[in-house]
Amino acid sequence: MSDKDEIRELLARYCFALDAERFDEMAALFTADGVWETAFGTGTGREGIIAQARSIAMGERPRRVHLTTNIVIDITGDTATAQSNWVLFQNSGSGPVISSGGAYFDRLVKEGGRWLFRHRRIDRFVREGGE
Repeated sequence: MSDKDEIRELLARYCFALDAERFDEMAALFTADGVWETAFGTGTGREGIIAQARSIAMGERPRRVHLTTNIVIDITGDTATAQSNWVLFQNSGSGPVISSGGAYFDRLVKEGGRWLFRHRRIDRFVREGGE
């Protein structure tokens, strides 16, 4: 598998783990000192990322699916940057709705033969209700 394909798979694994609230799995996709920067706060290190994810977990909210699109990856040796868009679909009483969307800005590193997030910044541009 090419490095770009491995990075695309990393992005997908992140969404699967996040949507299922498997935060240990999600944090394992980051370096030991990784940073997860969200609109709700920042988690640093795997334990910090898990704690931050739990603090904003959707829990009892409707089932949701994050989709990642428009992925652009630039690789230099064992480091890379990636930028992509995301859309969040959620169930509502009348069916699925797009509840928010934005962009991911990633700094990645290849450690032990696998790509990991060193820093993931999440910008939210759109939200249900236009707020």
